[in-house]
This record gives sequence, C-alpha cells and structure tokens, in this order.
Amino acid sequence: MQNKDSQVITVPEGKIRDYIDHTFRNDTPEEYVRQNIEKRLVNEHSFPKNLIKIEFSIKQASASKRVDIALFPKDTTDFDQKNIYLIVECKKETIPSTDKKEGVEQLKTYMAVCPNCEWGMWTNGKEKEVFRKIKNQKGNWDYEDYNDIPSYGADIEEIDRPKRDTQKKAIGDNLLFAFKKCHNHIYVNEGMQKQPAFFELLKMIFCKIEDERNILEDIQFYVTSKERNNPDGQLTVKNRIDRIFNKVKAKYQKIFEANDKIALNPRTIANIVGEIQKYSLLDTNIDVKGKAYEEIVGANLRGDRGEFFTPRNVMKMAVAMVAPQPGENILDSSCGTGGFLVNAMNLVIEKIEKKAENQFGKEKKRWNDSEKQTVRSKIAEVAGNNFFGFDINPDLVKATKMNMVMNNDGSGNILRENSLLPPHEWSVDFKEAISKALNINLKELTNHNRIGYFDVIVTNPPFGSKIPITDRTILNQFDISRNSNSMPPEQLFIERCVQFLKPKGRLAIVLPDSILGAPGLVHIRKWLLKYTRIIASIDLHADTFQPSTGVQTSILIVQKKTIEETNEPEYNYPIFMAMIERIGHDKRGNPIYKRDKDGEILYFKRTRILENGDIEEYEELELDDQTILVPDVFTNWKKEEGLSW
Repeated sequence: MQNKDSQVITVPEGKIRDYIDHTFRNDTPEEYVRQNIEKRLVNEHSFPKNLIKIEFSIKQASASKRVDIALFPKDTTDFDQKNIYLIVECKKETIPSTDKKEGVEQLKTYMAVCPNCEWGMWTNGKEKEVFRKIKNQKGNWDYEDYNDIPSYGADIEEIDRPKRDTQKKAIGDNLLFAFKKCHNHIYVNEGMQKQPAFFELLKMIFCKIEDERNILEDIQFYVTSKERNNPDGQLTVKNRIDRIFNKVKAKYQKIFEANDKIALNPRTIANIVGEIQKYSLLDTNIDVKGKAYEEIVGANLRGDRGEFFTPRNVMKMAVAMVAPQPGENILDSSCGTGGFLVNAMNLVIEKIEKKAENQFGKEKKRWNDSEKQTVRSKIAEVAGNNFFGFDINPDLVKATKMNMVMNNDGSGNILRENSLLPPHEWSVDFKEAISKALNINLKELTNHNRIGYFDVIVTNPPFGSKIPITDRTILNQFDISRNSNSMPPEQLFIERCVQFLKPKGRLAIVLPDSILGAPGLVHIRKWLLKYTRIIASIDLHADTFQPSTGVQTSILIVQKKTIEETNEPEYNYPIFMAMIERIGHDKRGNPIYKRDKDGEILYFKRTRILENGDIEEYEELELDDQTILVPDVFTNWKKEEGLSW
C-alpha cells in the first residue's frame, strides 16, 4: 500500500541517488552493483539504514582509503574504523575476484586494519566471495569462506542451514544475479555449452522448489560453509540433492526421464546450493523471479524460428485486457518461456484470493492454516485444470513447465506439438493429454473445425518471412491461405487461434503491423471482420522487442463470433485503439525512467504500511512506461460499450 501523492525528487543527468544516504553518485556499472547490494542489505538482511555507511574512510598505514560499504553493530554511536563489523567491496562485472589490485585481496587488507571487522563480502554482480575473519591458534588472522553474510540479529548457523521461516524473498535483481552466477559456474567449470548448462541449472531449481514444498520435513537443500570447502562435504551435499532429485523425477515424469541424473560435479552442486539456499523461490514476488528466470532462459534457449520473447510489461497489459476468470480455459498456443501463462495464472489467483477474503471475512494475512489450505487447493485445481501451453520447441516446453512450477505448479498441460498441424496429425500423447484435461472424447479432435475449447488465448506466435509454412496439408486448413503456396506462420496462427476459441472467446495476439495495414493482406482483415469482433488494437513502440528485433508490432484483441453472428450483415462499431509511445526501455534494452520537463530523472518519495503495521518511507524510480495505463482506460471503455467480460 503506497501513497501516490508524494514528494518527487529530481536527479541530475548521469547521476544515481544512493539508496542509503541519498547522495547523488555517478551512474556507473560499479554503482549499479553497489545499489543492488545496499537494497539487499536492507530488504533481505534487515540491516537498519542508520548502521550502513557508504564510501567510509579508513586509515591503511599512512594512506587514506574508502570502503564501498561499511556496516556497524547494533546500537553503535561511535562510527569509527575500529567499530566496523562488516565491509562490502563492489566492483564492475569485468573485474574478477582474482584481480591483484581490486580483487578479494583488497577486501582482506581493509578487513585487516579494522580490528573488529568480522565479516567481508566482495562482489562484481556475477561473482560473490564472503569471508569471516577468525584468529587462529598462533594468533594470526584466518579468512574462512562462507556461503553468505549473516542477517541482522540472526544466528550465524542460519547462513549454513536456513530455516523455513527465515528464508528470504529475493528483491531487485539479486535473484537474477544468483541465477547468472550459478549458470556461469556450470558453464565455466563443467565445460558445457550454454544450453546444457541451463538445463543442469533447471534441475537444481526444481530440487529447490521441491524442498520448499516439503514443509513437513526439515530443509534438505542446503550446504554448510565447511561442506562447500572440502571434497567430503561436497559429496555429502551431492547425495542430499540426488535424493531430492529422485523425488522430482517421480513427480514430474513428463519432464524428466527415469534415468536422468544431475550431471554436475559435487563442487559445482555445493556452490549452486550455497548461492540460492537462502531464498524462498515460492514466496518471492512474481515479477522478481519472472524477470530472473525469463531473462536467463532467453539468453540460453532463444532459437532461430522467429522467437522473440515478449517483455513482461506488454504481457501484463495484454492479460489484464482479456481479463481471464477462474474456471475459464486459458491457452498460449506458442508458449515460449510461459510468461503469458504465468501472468494469467497470477491474475486468476488474485481473483480467487479476493473471493476467499470476502468469504472468510478477513484479509489474506489473517487466514488460519485451514483457510490457507482451502485456497491453496483451489489454486492447485485451477492451475492444473485450466491452463494450457503448446510449443513446437521441446526446450521451451521444459522451460515453461519450470516457470509454471515456480508459480503454483500448473505444469501439467504444457505440451509439445506443432499446433498448426491438422488435428488428425497431432500426436496421440498430445491428443490424450488435452482431451483428458478438457474432459472430452479424444475422437472429437478430428479436424480444425472441432478444436474450439478455450475461453481465453494470449500469445505471441513466431513470425517472419524467413520461416514460411509451405506444407500444403497445413495450408489447406485455413481460409486466409487463399491457395497460397507459402505463408508466414503468424498469419496462420491468427486463424488457428480463433479456431481454438469457443464462441465469444477472447484472443490477445502480438502481430507485425503489416497484417493490420499492408494492402496485400486485406483478405486477412476481411476474414477477421467476418469471424470475430475486433475489440482493440494497441500500437506498440518500435523498441518494444529491442535489442532482439526492431520489427513494428501491435497487440490485436478480438472476440470470436457465434455461427449466427457470422451470418449477420457487417455493421460499424467502436474499436478501442491506443499507441504506446513510451515502453520503459531503449534500443539496447536499458531501462528508461520518468523525467521532469528539464530531462532530469525523478525519484518518488512514498510511504507504505508494513505487515507489522509500521509505516515506512522509501524512494523509487518509475519506468517511463505507458503499458500500465492502458488496462484501466480499456476497462472503462469496455463498460461504456456494454462488453460483459
């Protein structure tokens, strides 16, 4: 809960406002790393801001040095070098931890001249090293490797084996950093190519999720610092993770083969566990884990079939506009990484939880265990029965299933198939799976006129002239092929998606602008006017899919007509139209934030009510993104037009 009518702070060009002390600092790659660490110290590790000092001066022999971040113990009033408890050194990505001048040795020299400094962390965003300074039997300092720094007021033992109630929700880009670090560790140390390395990481994430769901037993997905640093301990960790993976294989037999193994050496497994064990992936905000997961999937599994994954803000807008409801069958016929489905599922979950709050007469945070379990069961039922994803790429099918597992386990109806094939050519496994889920007779799936079982479709099909469909058997199913010998897939997907819909079903589809305006494609527009009601057309910014492609695109929203309506004469009716002039990022994919009339970046100073009832002041940037405005405007327009969904 936050107050939108709040103070606005301008930031000069090329500067960034420090999260802790509000000083304007140069916007550099190193500063980006530091700001994420500062947010993690406060939001994940619970350190009070008043105990954190930035660019803190220390004496090293006769020289004066500045440590990036210095933390002090509870109740400190004397902020002196001798009282520093923890030092953090932040570097840009290109500086490795082994660098003689700016690597971990620099951190250790700083810790050495601060007599009470017990902990140190070195990071460049990709790598992270943590040390605890301990005096050995000879009276000299040793620097022992640890998985992480201790949280404020927490027992050191929790670093090695977090408790379920102390696992953290990831914030900002820290989960993305963790996933990247794990993937890079596999890629570099196991000699694997990017794609196999990704799937090994996928197995580890599955194990983490499975362990989080097993709430009746102690956490097994953990590694102690001592285990991580010796071969016997690493083997012990590997055995623990292998036992979890055996449960994963039994539970997800359509994702993993019975003889699948985690093909990583014990040292790598221990390092990955140590990196992500502190997080609760299930409790982490959908946008945080969605961004982390989909970005690393995109970096490793993007194919050459015109697959350009849709930005999250565009997906959220499209899903909000078609407004899926609990109990409706929802499909993404080209599911990619599963982003559309995850967004749709979470919108439906919000509606289920809101209804439950009304039934129980109290807010979600006040539900008892029985009420929580009732809602969980309903969500699991909806996730398992009403969400469907199809894709021809088996790797993306696996990736989508993982995304759905991280978001309430709706992975059962994510299936591999070329959905443009005639239904009688679909695989038996595919037809058996969807007929069982839809509670229909498999024999009914005989041709393209008998597949209309979905209430809502949200999708971004692969498109482009470089991947044409030339198979006559496929082309003959579609009116819009007009006896063509070759057609881009996105054109055929328009008609296939309408075929998949029930009468009155809704479709939101990402399309190249040529379909909506090119003279040579007027027959497609005529077909749409005959068989659907055009509800909305959203013209997307040219940079929407950058840095992958600059193709100009729109989102088209239509509602399938009944047979009776297709026989009625055409009439003029209003169509909702909008142009997205600001998409929140530039051609390179870098974020673009809101600015004042003089071009200076704006920070918004706000307040929010915490779960314990306290009021907290905080500041945040806002992306210059118009997609968040469209759904509310569309909802009001829809009401005026008498559209009931």
